[in-house]
Amino acid sequence: MKIDLHIHSNFSDGAYSPGELISLASNNGVEVIALADHDSISGIDGATVAGGVADITVIPAVELSVQFNEWRDVHLLGYGIDYCDVLFQRNLAGFSSRREGRNDEILEKVNECLLAEGRIPIKRSRVVAFAQGVMGRPHIARALLEQGYVDCVEDAFRRYLIPCNVPKSYWPIHEAIAEIHRIGGVAVLAHPTSITKELNLLAVIITELQRVGLDGVEVYNNMGWPQEIEFLRRLAVANGLLVTAGSDFHGIEEGLEIGRGREGMSFDSSLLAPLYERIEYIRSKVPAA
Repeated sequence: MKIDLHIHSNFSDGAYSPGELISLASNNGVEVIALADHDSISGIDGATVAGGVADITVIPAVELSVQFNEWRDVHLLGYGIDYCDVLFQRNLAGFSSRREGRNDEILEKVNECLLAEGRIPIKRSRVVAFAQGVMGRPHIARALLEQGYVDCVEDAFRRYLIPCNVPKSYWPIHEAIAEIHRIGGVAVLAHPTSITKELNLLAVIITELQRVGLDGVEVYNNMGWPQEIEFLRRLAVANGLLVTAGSDFHGIEEGLEIGRGREGMSFDSSLLAPLYERIEYIRSKVPAA
């Protein structure tokens, strides 16, 4: 059975709707996915309905932007969450509002660069047309590509979006882990080598995060090279952490598809049972409403 536990829709910064993602997963023979949009749960219902029709299991998930000590924009995955929880939805709405303001600032800075180059600015409506939820930088990149200002999405980031970036606001990671647990979810560190490529330091960070409740590590991911993945696997096993796997599919990456990792790496469905068991354990600890 093929799985993919890290996929994004156009309710955050992905290119495809939840229904389209289900179609892509079905075409690739993927039977279990987790829709993990950035700071958004708006696409889960649509994915679940479409998944029911296509006989694909959809694990409700989210990817939170968090901060740990001096490391910012650390990504934390929450699996099996009660995404209908009102307080959690309010927290996400606050982040979405701040995120929307940030992306408007980025678009304004990009347009200043375009004007300096003698080019027509990008209209906000064109960017919003690519997004179902809050617009993100990949949506601005697609608008730049559509207008012929860049050759590809990567070119858009290199020439405009990285130089015009505006800092995000973040949850402290210990608070984010506690919130995921409060709504019955499992907290997993996404693509760990995005924090640092110094593996000894990364081991210290993961061990410290485990002390504040981290449940697992996204060992199999498209930001890690084989030797890094093996390091993370050994560390997770030694520390008793869950091992998860996902493509981090947004629909804009060259040569990346749902259910497949770097260099054709597949994601083993044997990872599901421990994840489900941990979700059930955490849910058993959540006080009854």
